[in-house]
Amino acid sequence: MQLTSADAVLVTGGASGLGLATARALAGSGAAVVLVDLPSSPGAEVAAGLPRAEFVPADVRDEEQVEAAVDRAAALGTLRVAVSCAGVATPGRILSRRGVLPLEAFRSVVEVNLVGTFNLLRLAAERMSGNEPLDGDRGLVVMTASVAAYDGQVGQAAYASSKGGVVALTLTAARDLAQHAIRVATIAPGVMETPMMAGLGEEVRSSLEALVPHPPRLGRPEEYALLVEQLVANPLLNGEVVRLDGALRMPPR
Repeated sequence: MQLTSADAVLVTGGASGLGLATARALAGSGAAVVLVDLPSSPGAEVAAGLPRAEFVPADVRDEEQVEAAVDRAAALGTLRVAVSCAGVATPGRILSRRGVLPLEAFRSVVEVNLVGTFNLLRLAAERMSGNEPLDGDRGLVVMTASVAAYDGQVGQAAYASSKGGVVALTLTAARDLAQHAIRVATIAPGVMETPMMAGLGEEVRSSLEALVPHPPRLGRPEEYALLVEQLVANPLLNGEVVRLDGALRMPPR
């Protein structure tokens, strides 16, 4: 699928990290871009620095807020691509010195990472289903999982569960939406250079880089964005989860 200036894309978590890199890359196609992030994010400033970009503040768990973002994207052009990058990685062991992991802590992570992803998927797909096909596709939804879906570490019970849910959702969503000519694919990044990692010390960063067979470094947001562009361009990539991790397999801790 080749995006044009008549099209629009929507990116959640678009104010920073993977989402920002993706918004910048897709803006290069000439399509209008809607960045969705929390009201407290620098989304408005980020959008001001991109061509044909707008910021819509929203919590991905909120139906009405995400629907408003989808509506805004559709008002700017034909919504062809929706990318879900919003997520949290709150750690917590099931049993620790502080006691049992609070159910609300688990629920909160799953709500943002899995329910929030599904919220965008369903609302974007609903809007895309009315599109005229472009190169055989009415649209594409890209979801973000993690290598933690496969290699969940100590303290990642909630995070790994939420990302495992995104992985499991991928094929069934692609099959559900095939009759509407809407593709669904997921990227499972390894350790990436994102704001989430910025607070780590150099020693921790170096130890993480040493885990990656090749290239032995953290992944770059631009490499995630490049993969999104490749998913857009290749019509046979559907129902697939692509690990973007340099052959990394995470150890227990």
